[in-house]
Amino acid sequence: MRGAVVAIDGPAGAGKSTAARRLAHRLGYVLIDTGALYRAVALVAKERGIDWDDAEALGQLARTIELRFSPAPSEGGRPPLLVDGADRSDAIRAPDISEGASRVSAHPPVRAALLGVQRAMGAQGGCVLEGRDIGTVVFPDADVKVFLTASLDARADRRFEELVDAGAEVDRDSVMVEMARRDARDAGRDTAPLRPAADAVPLDTTALDLDGVVERLVEIVREAGFSAR
Repeated sequence: MRGAVVAIDGPAGAGKSTAARRLAHRLGYVLIDTGALYRAVALVAKERGIDWDDAEALGQLARTIELRFSPAPSEGGRPPLLVDGADRSDAIRAPDISEGASRVSAHPPVRAALLGVQRAMGAQGGCVLEGRDIGTVVFPDADVKVFLTASLDARADRRFEELVDAGAEVDRDSVMVEMARRDARDAGRDTAPLRPAADAVPLDTTALDLDGVVERLVEIVREAGFSAR
């Protein structure tokens, strides 16, 4: 039986990345971290001196760099992202690259270039993809669509703790202000704005711990008629 294409969308800090990693492991699926692809474009652009607002140059960059995921080393681990053959998994998580990813993802040439990459990665099914437009643009015919949400306070707390654990010196209020700005930018952009697909299952994670989120996601996949490999 073909595995499902599972699309998980939602705003920053809703818990998409961690939950998607755990879900993929539970189901025996491949995890495709779409946000990491945009982060990679932002990172390489910064290193090569390409402005994050130069849409055409960024689109050309996205078409020429090689992006590939390796298997995650553990249940909760991120799948290593190889950029032109080198593991850049840590570098793409820097705070400034998060801002860059949001900016470069607003450009149609970048989205068009990475759209083909994402679809090729997920063409065989048996995969979990998470991002902001998976169920609406990348895989509008996905077998399972979920839109994760959480309150702004909860999302800011999660991102703040994540950055502190990574060794960054950040202020919690600044994290929340930047997150609110990113929400507005992602929801208001002309190309692929952040919004739930009409047939997505909403899941508010504000009051749920990670185990609770993953259990509910597994239930949603099974309710759609798919099981673990």
